[in-house]
Amino acid sequence: MSVLSIGLLYGGATLFGMFSGMPIAFALGAVAVVFMYFFMPAASLDTVTQNVYEEMASITLLSIPLFILKGAAIGKSKAGQDLYSAMHAWMHRIPGGLGIANVFACALFAAMAGSSPATCSAIGSAGIPEMRKRGYSGGFAAGIIAAGGTLGILLPPSITMILYAVAAEQSLGRLFLAGIGPGILLVALFALYAGLRYKQEFRRAKLAYETSGTESELLREENMTFKDRLSALPRVMPFIVLLTGVMIALYGGYSTPSETAGLGGIMALVLIAVIYGVWRPKDLSPILSATLRESTMLMMIIGMSLLYSYVMSYLHISQSAAEAIVEMHLSRWALLATILFLVVVLGFFLPPVSIILMTAPIILPPLKAAGFDLVWFGIVMTIVMEMGLIHPPVGLNIFVIRNIAPDIPLRDVIYGTLPFVILMFLAVILLCVFPSISTGLPDLVMGKGRN
Repeated sequence: MSVLSIGLLYGGATLFGMFSGMPIAFALGAVAVVFMYFFMPAASLDTVTQNVYEEMASITLLSIPLFILKGAAIGKSKAGQDLYSAMHAWMHRIPGGLGIANVFACALFAAMAGSSPATCSAIGSAGIPEMRKRGYSGGFAAGIIAAGGTLGILLPPSITMILYAVAAEQSLGRLFLAGIGPGILLVALFALYAGLRYKQEFRRAKLAYETSGTESELLREENMTFKDRLSALPRVMPFIVLLTGVMIALYGGYSTPSETAGLGGIMALVLIAVIYGVWRPKDLSPILSATLRESTMLMMIIGMSLLYSYVMSYLHISQSAAEAIVEMHLSRWALLATILFLVVVLGFFLPPVSIILMTAPIILPPLKAAGFDLVWFGIVMTIVMEMGLIHPPVGLNIFVIRNIAPDIPLRDVIYGTLPFVILMFLAVILLCVFPSISTGLPDLVMGKGRN
């Protein structure tokens, strides 16, 4: 059987497994094992566990459950509400300040938790009710939180970037630094849109009041004294210290990424114990259970995805696909556009973890041959995958929002996220035109790197 036939059969079997409703990890693992049985030496089946273990025996991957522990410790405490309250206290006088405060709160929480769903849940549970109480439309409020939550896979420590670093064999430190500039860019774009959209909704509310006498909460001014703003600072400062401490340990060369993850987890547990009194076994149980559950699920997906990629490589599917892409003789930018379009399509059906591990063997060699910086591409790819978190049918953040605010119609949530998808697309274009937005900081801190 030709490599093309095997490749088509492999892809078809994968789609069948995905759409059968089987969990992603088991679908990928089942397809890999079946093809090992039919197309690889019989002894291959005896080495399945060994292959999975060897693929996962990476010190970099050790940081994943530790960062998840850090995120769970923050997410299960009242940190999200405190961050939101502090941001709101300082920005309430700015037009659209409540929406902008939610964007900044999402960014800070994402930088501590490294998880999009955790960011949506923690900030959204406090922010969405407050925005709606003050007259924001349901779709607008949901869109802000859903889009802000996507920063969890871009701002360090990002679990998605950890996996990309392993798959692309790139420096995790450079990837983390490269995500900061684009992360700030997206925060600025989101905040700008929140301010402009607020003005639009304010004008509508004012017009409705003048024509029909219908008064909106948007028209009511909220007064907070300087004392109120100062009193909000202690709520957020400990977590700024946590974030700063982790960054100094990592980029100052004092610890490896895995050691930094362990340090972050311990610091987070100490902080919630001191600030919120979360130290008893019954208090820690939800945190440890969430960490164990999410880590097990993620590591299963990683292990099966790596086995899937190993079989794909052994059968020369990935090499042949990469060669076929190269033989199309596309220009550099046409090649990039084609690959990003593939990522967008996969984002309709798969989470970022699976996209990275399944496509890396195919798309990275042609991109490297075309002269693209793989660290820069990792950031661009991450932003494109962020879009997949807020558009259907997968749209993980959309469903998190639905759990937080079930009374907001799904249609309104989706429409509320679309402007942010456009802003992410704009950010990708800006990164293509000005790649130093991403590469400037790692080059400055760590020197010029190689692909």
